[in-house]
Amino acid sequence: MSKALERAWQQGHPALYLLAPLTALFALISVSRRWLYRRGWLSSPRLSVPVVVVGNISVGGNGKTPTVLYLVALLQKAGYRPGIISRGYGGKAPHYPYRVDADTPAKYCGDEPALMAQRTGVPVAVGPDRVAAAQLLIDSGEVDVLISDDGMQHYRLARQLEVAVIDGQRRFGNGWLLPMGPLRETPARLQQCDLRVCNGGEAQPGEYAMTLMPDQWQRVDGSGPAEPPAPQVAMAGIGHPPRFFDTLRSLGMAPVACHGFADHQPYEADILTQLTDTGQSLVMTEKDAVKCRGFARSNWYYLPVTASLGRNFDTEFLRKLKESLDGL
Repeated sequence: MSKALERAWQQGHPALYLLAPLTALFALISVSRRWLYRRGWLSSPRLSVPVVVVGNISVGGNGKTPTVLYLVALLQKAGYRPGIISRGYGGKAPHYPYRVDADTPAKYCGDEPALMAQRTGVPVAVGPDRVAAAQLLIDSGEVDVLISDDGMQHYRLARQLEVAVIDGQRRFGNGWLLPMGPLRETPARLQQCDLRVCNGGEAQPGEYAMTLMPDQWQRVDGSGPAEPPAPQVAMAGIGHPPRFFDTLRSLGMAPVACHGFADHQPYEADILTQLTDTGQSLVMTEKDAVKCRGFARSNWYYLPVTASLGRNFDTEFLRKLKESLDGL
């Protein structure tokens, strides 16, 4: 059902017009809610450290997590002590807000926060109330700047900078708001963001091009780097699985089968084991691997990727951040 709807958002379908009343209702609620926050009738508590929101205006995977990882490294190089907050979608923690470390199971915090904690080593907190998650890290005294993974529409969280990530291949689909289209807000909202990042495709004027560079293959069980032997079966449970499969082909690999799963889907060992025959290796994204490490086979591999945004982006981001600090 979700795949059919996504195809309709991209290619169009007359049946989408049956959803027009729901889209009108969604637009009314979205605009009204934002207006209430801007007018101050709904409060956005000010935090004592600057907040950078990395988000988008469309549903599905756009490349927010690689962008967050990139910003963490950039901030650390510049002498800051960053922390990450997230909704923790796909996880169910014992309590909220919940502190995440490199050993936290993805079932508690979600796949993306688990990945970010493992890759960066910086403080990470999750919770439906991002303000409470932010305050948890601030109270620890370990951070002087916070990055919110998603949350552009979470207006209760006051922010100093917004970095919008755009899928350069799918862009904005048919241009309609949910559920007629894939948009949470209209493209005009992007003009109010401080920086706009284009992930793949061709960057438009005012956008910074982001490329994802593959790193060394790793074994999912954590036993170290290794090149996956052929033949391979590929799987991906991300917002847009074909992106990963295209990356494999660009590396000269030819998977005998490609299996796409829903974003944030939990996995079971039996289901994944059935994807491969004897002698085939299983290759996946790093985001999938954090959910599979506890039951991974020795011939399962994942491919980490690192974002590159360029010197111009770095300079502009740090300049805007300094301006926001002066304002605080």
